[in-house]
Amino acid sequence: MNEELIVSGRNIPGVDPHLTLWHWQIPLYLFLGGLAAGLIFFASLYVIMGKEEKAPTAIKWASFITPIALVIGLGALFLDLRHKLFFWRLYTTIRLESPMSWGAWTLLLVTPLSFIWSASYLRELVPSWDWKFKGLYDFEGWVRRNRKPFAWVMIVLSVILGIYTGILLSAFNARPLWNTSILGPLFLTSGLSTGAATIMWLSKDHEEKKLFGRIDLLLIVIEVFFIVHMFMGFLASTEVQQEAASLFLGGEFTVAFWVFVMILGLLVPAFLEVLEWLGYKVPAAVPAFLVLFGGLMFRLIMVEAGQITRYLY
Repeated sequence: MNEELIVSGRNIPGVDPHLTLWHWQIPLYLFLGGLAAGLIFFASLYVIMGKEEKAPTAIKWASFITPIALVIGLGALFLDLRHKLFFWRLYTTIRLESPMSWGAWTLLLVTPLSFIWSASYLRELVPSWDWKFKGLYDFEGWVRRNRKPFAWVMIVLSVILGIYTGILLSAFNARPLWNTSILGPLFLTSGLSTGAATIMWLSKDHEEKKLFGRIDLLLIVIEVFFIVHMFMGFLASTEVQQEAASLFLGGEFTVAFWVFVMILGLLVPAFLEVLEWLGYKVPAAVPAFLVLFGGLMFRLIMVEAGQITRYLY
């Protein structure tokens, strides 16, 4: 007779020994959603402030990236869906207690609005086009006349979208790494930082580059504060959350997180932006690329590590 030791009565593929349901599509979706939120926020903010001349790239040219980012992000999310033909059922109800419901409806509103916003600048981007369609021309004029009310709607939606990308994870109470209220503001700050970095990269105006370099530097400082605060909260909490923090403090994600996110994604670009502030010549593409790379790596690591953490049963 062979003796067997039964350590668990569960054997569910994709769940045991840990959750392995979310792959690269979800962190890509979260990254592009945060980037779009950041771009929309700054474009709307400078229109509301009436300072369009100070941030032409933020308001006009970077806005063309927003709908592209949203469409690619939604495409990645669609690829991840198990029952793809039933995605429309998200729009048959509104559940105020569900982050996914908030996200679905926010994306339904913000995606077409981002197309309208960028399309209203097409005539400036390509002045040689023959604008023969009077209806489109009139609609463009209406958007221009109502730019400020339009911006108020967009800025509210951008904040909801940016926070939602973090709350989507924090709503999973069974995953100790994600079960923290800091993820919402942390992901929003990270999204704003990637948006500011993108604008800084695209801008050809020296003053605008300097402006968004300083904005990005401030956002990086806030982001580092949130990350440190998150780990302090884990270490002062329950054993399972201490174990979640240990994945980054000597565990299997230590090198990836501290090298790719904290050093290359936050501290190095912050140092370069300080040098630029002090008058040294630093190509804007370098810190901007590092911020975008760090933002993507942060979401890849958080999604992967979060699925490993669990409460014992």
